[in-house]
Amino acid sequence: QEFVTVLVRDPRTQKEDSWHPYIDYEIFIHTNSMCFTRKTSCVRRRFREFVWLRQRLQSNAVLIQLPELPSKTPFFNMNNPHHVDHRRQGLQEFLEKILQDALLLSDSRLHLFLQTQLSPEDMEACVSGQTKYSVADAIHKFASLNRRFPIEDERKKGKNSADSDSESSSSGLGPSDDSISCGCKASSASEES
Repeated sequence: QEFVTVLVRDPRTQKEDSWHPYIDYEIFIHTNSMCFTRKTSCVRRRFREFVWLRQRLQSNAVLIQLPELPSKTPFFNMNNPHHVDHRRQGLQEFLEKILQDALLLSDSRLHLFLQTQLSPEDMEACVSGQTKYSVADAIHKFASLNRRFPIEDERKKGKNSADSDSESSSSGLGPSDDSISCGCKASSASEES
């Protein structure tokens, strides 16, 4: 039976500049689902990136009622552990519900959000074919740079060289290869709308 485990954890205060600190959260994914290129991944995202993801998913799946994000309250205090944990729980519940919908799972933006550290602008460029690398290339490259999961890395070493990541491209993510699948793939029309 397929499963997808998602954890939103480890909130950390980051400083954009001296006047604008923000909190980001670690998103950990562990799955055996064919929809995912990598079976384990770990990225950090901030609240406004979740807002972007929800907007993009909603615009591509108009008939689906997406779950809400925790409200962006003007009284949110990043120094208040209760506020931070309440938001963390809301973000986790949002992702848990999203990951139960097969149509949403077919959106490449969701996979880039969960399995790379690309910015929203770079995710959009990748999904619309404006980069030298594919969605799968971006996910594989991020995983190879972020070696936190030795079990998966060891399995990869045992595979033949045809499955290895390309490191030779000047883009840093390797050339696009149409033979690499991005798990559950939607038609390009639904991804671009």
